[in-house]
Amino acid sequence: MRRAFLFLLTATALSLAAAADAKPLSRIIAEIGLSPEDFQLMGAASRQLVVDDRPVVGREATWENAGTDSRGAVRVDAVQGECAVLHHTIHPAGAAQAKLIGTRLCKGADGGWMLTP
Repeated sequence: MRRAFLFLLTATALSLAAAADAKPLSRIIAEIGLSPEDFQLMGAASRQLVVDDRPVVGREATWENAGTDSRGAVRVDAVQGECAVLHHTIHPAGAAQAKLIGTRLCKGADGGWMLTP
Protein backbone atom coordinates (compact mmCIF):
# COMPACT_ATOMS: atom_id res chain seq x y z
CA MET A 1 0.00 0.00 0.00
CA ARG A 2 2.78 2.38 0.95
CA ARG A 3 4.65 1.56 -2.29
CA ALA A 4 1.53 2.37 -4.33
CA PHE A 5 1.14 5.68 -2.49
CA LEU A 6 4.79 6.62 -3.15
CA PHE A 7 4.38 5.71 -6.83
CA LEU A 8 1.25 7.86 -7.10
CA LEU A 9 2.98 10.75 -5.32
CA THR A 10 6.01 10.51 -7.63
CA ALA A 11 3.85 10.30 -10.76
CA THR A 12 1.87 13.36 -9.64
CA ALA A 13 5.04 15.35 -8.97
CA LEU A 14 6.47 14.44 -12.38
CA SER A 15 3.28 15.42 -14.20
CA LEU A 16 3.18 18.76 -12.38
CA ALA A 17 6.82 19.42 -13.31
CA ALA A 18 6.11 18.58 -16.95
CA ALA A 19 3.10 20.92 -16.99
CA ALA A 20 5.23 23.73 -15.58
CA ASP A 21 7.74 23.25 -18.41
CA ALA A 22 5.07 23.11 -21.12
CA LYS A 23 4.99 26.08 -23.47
CA PRO A 24 2.10 27.34 -25.54
CA LEU A 25 2.43 26.59 -29.24
CA SER A 26 2.57 30.28 -30.13
CA ARG A 27 5.66 30.69 -27.90
CA ILE A 28 7.36 27.66 -29.42
CA ILE A 29 6.71 29.06 -32.90
CA ALA A 30 8.05 32.50 -31.95
CA GLU A 31 11.21 30.93 -30.50
CA ILE A 32 12.01 29.23 -33.81
CA GLY A 33 11.67 32.53 -35.68
CA LEU A 34 8.15 32.65 -37.11
CA SER A 35 5.91 35.70 -37.05
CA PRO A 36 2.24 35.68 -35.95
CA GLU A 37 1.30 35.80 -39.65
CA ASP A 38 3.51 32.77 -40.32
CA PHE A 39 1.75 30.96 -37.47
CA GLN A 40 -1.66 31.78 -38.98
CA LEU A 41 -0.56 30.46 -42.39
CA MET A 42 0.82 27.33 -40.73
CA GLY A 43 -2.54 26.78 -38.99
CA ALA A 44 -4.49 27.33 -42.23
CA ALA A 45 -2.29 24.78 -44.03
CA SER A 46 -2.85 22.33 -41.17
CA ARG A 47 -6.63 22.69 -41.45
CA GLN A 48 -6.38 21.89 -45.20
CA LEU A 49 -5.46 18.36 -44.12
CA VAL A 50 -9.05 17.74 -42.98
CA VAL A 51 -11.30 16.26 -45.67
CA ASP A 52 -14.99 15.57 -44.97
CA ASP A 53 -14.39 16.52 -41.33
CA ARG A 54 -11.60 13.92 -40.91
CA PRO A 55 -7.80 14.30 -41.13
CA VAL A 56 -6.28 12.13 -43.87
CA VAL A 57 -3.10 10.21 -42.96
CA GLY A 58 -0.31 10.99 -45.41
CA ARG A 59 -1.91 14.16 -46.73
CA GLU A 60 0.42 17.15 -47.00
CA ALA A 61 0.00 20.92 -47.37
CA THR A 62 2.45 23.78 -47.78
CA TRP A 63 2.42 27.45 -46.87
CA GLU A 64 4.54 30.48 -47.70
CA ASN A 65 4.63 34.04 -46.41
CA ALA A 66 6.00 36.40 -49.07
CA GLY A 67 6.15 39.17 -46.48
CA THR A 68 8.59 37.35 -44.18
CA ASP A 69 10.16 34.82 -46.59
CA SER A 70 9.21 32.00 -44.20
CA ARG A 71 7.66 28.81 -45.52
CA GLY A 72 6.76 25.34 -44.43
CA ALA A 73 5.11 22.02 -45.04
CA VAL A 74 2.89 19.89 -42.83
CA ARG A 75 1.91 16.20 -43.03
CA VAL A 76 -0.58 14.03 -41.13
CA ASP A 77 1.37 11.17 -39.54
CA ALA A 78 -1.50 9.55 -37.62
CA VAL A 79 -5.05 10.05 -36.37
CA GLN A 80 -5.79 9.42 -32.68
CA GLY A 81 -9.44 9.88 -31.81
CA GLU A 82 -10.44 13.45 -32.63
CA CYS A 83 -6.82 14.57 -33.18
CA ALA A 84 -4.34 14.34 -36.03
CA VAL A 85 -0.64 13.97 -35.24
CA LEU A 86 1.17 16.44 -37.50
CA HIS A 87 4.80 16.74 -38.63
CA HIS A 88 5.93 20.24 -39.68
CA THR A 89 9.04 21.15 -41.64
CA ILE A 90 9.50 24.90 -41.20
CA HIS A 91 11.95 27.22 -42.97
CA PRO A 92 12.03 30.47 -40.97
CA ALA A 93 13.36 33.50 -42.84
CA GLY A 94 17.13 33.69 -42.57
CA ALA A 95 17.52 30.24 -40.98
CA ALA A 96 20.29 28.07 -42.38
CA GLN A 97 18.38 24.84 -41.72
CA ALA A 98 14.77 23.74 -41.56
CA LYS A 99 13.15 23.30 -38.15
CA LEU A 100 11.09 20.20 -37.41
CA ILE A 101 8.22 20.29 -34.94
CA GLY A 102 5.33 18.04 -34.08
CA THR A 103 1.86 19.32 -33.26
CA ARG A 104 -1.68 18.01 -33.05
CA LEU A 105 -4.76 19.24 -34.85
CA CYS A 106 -7.77 18.50 -32.64
CA LYS A 107 -11.48 18.92 -33.15
CA GLY A 108 -13.01 21.23 -30.57
CA ALA A 109 -16.45 21.12 -28.98
CA ASP A 110 -17.59 23.75 -31.48
CA GLY A 111 -16.64 21.48 -34.39
CA GLY A 112 -13.63 23.57 -35.41
CA TRP A 113 -10.11 22.22 -35.74
CA MET A 114 -7.39 23.80 -33.56
CA LEU A 115 -3.60 23.42 -33.68
CA THR A 116 -2.11 22.38 -30.30
CA PRO A 117 1.37 21.40 -29.05
